[in-house]
Amino acid sequence: MGNSLKSARFLIETRLADAMRGDDRACYDLGVAYSTGTGGADYDLIQAHKWFNLAAVAGNEAAQVARAEIADDMTAREIATAQRAARDWIAASQRRAA
Repeated sequence: MGNSLKSARFLIETRLADAMRGDDRACYDLGVAYSTGTGGADYDLIQAHKWFNLAAVAGNEAAQVARAEIADDMTAREIATAQRAARDWIAASQRRAA
């Protein structure tokens, strides 16, 4: 495995750990990574929407804009899947915090 792949995977893992602690900036960064296929993330609009949604719910205005922009390129079913994934993440986070 090349160093760039290893560092990209580290970036995703670090941002995921920060997102688990409720860091809206980490959620936004993950949304960017998935919406562009960079930083070790695959291009995945459903994942991107989920992360932008989580950041937006926490009040991140840039995430609100980004979520709306990528939603234009998604089907209603994809958006519903992303919203369900965001709700599942929130529920899991609340269980971890309990």
